Amino acid sequence: MNPLALIGRFFIALFGEIGSIFIFASKAVPAVVTPPIYLRLIFQQMMRIGYFSLPVVGLTAFFTGGALALQIFIGSDISAQTLVPQIVVLGITRELGPVMAGLMVAGRVSAAIAAELGTMRVTEQIDALVTLSTNPFKYLVAPRLIAAVLTMPILVAIADIIGVMGGWVVGVYSLDFNSAIYLKNTVNGLETGDVTSGLYKAAVFGFIIALMGCFHGYNSKGGAQGVGAATTNAVVSAAILILAANYVMTAMFFGGGR
Repeated sequence: MNPLALIGRFFIALFGEIGSIFIFASKAVPAVVTPPIYLRLIFQQMMRIGYFSLPVVGLTAFFTGGALALQIFIGSDISAQTLVPQIVVLGITRELGPVMAGLMVAGRVSAAIAAELGTMRVTEQIDALVTLSTNPFKYLVAPRLIAAVLTMPILVAIADIIGVMGGWVVGVYSLDFNSAIYLKNTVNGLETGDVTSGLYKAAVFGFIIALMGCFHGYNSKGGAQGVGAATTNAVVSAAILILAANYVMTAMFFGGGR
């Protein structure tokens, strides 16, 4: 086969998918900000996305903070008692907390949303909503977008605390650091912008997670096999967009230096 034709088909499919996502987002975002607002559905989704994701996010953050403390201690020759807590708190709040929480929630929530909406699509429940004069974007997509954007910053704030605590546990009980000095160096190495930048990232990641899950689930087809493909595509696309958005936002927040 002609290699140029393969390359052309790939880019045509890629840009077609990007265009479909933008068209879907252009319908979903107005549904978020215009009435009616289904508060009960938003609260349900906040519980599913936020509360039930706490265990996996907390465990991931704790062990990430502990592993980061170990790695920094091994690589530092002097002033480890100062470097370890400061680098741990900066790494967790700026990057690892938002990114790891986003990837964990993407794996759990994007898949669940895509499977749920995909099943509704192939069983014609979404068509039934349209028949009953209910806007699917208002009833299905908007509550998930709102819930994800609201709960992700809370999850990341908790992940930051647990991740720093993981570094403290390893530093004090494994590396024999003084607890008071460790906490003091942690506070001295932290600024408000380090925390807020991670929370801004979390809100964007929440939007990406819900959007990708809704998009692939809403547009799934082909029965059970199509639902499975939509679930896989939702997780993969959400993870890639989270990493890409993280780079862009890091360059915006810290590209010019502190």
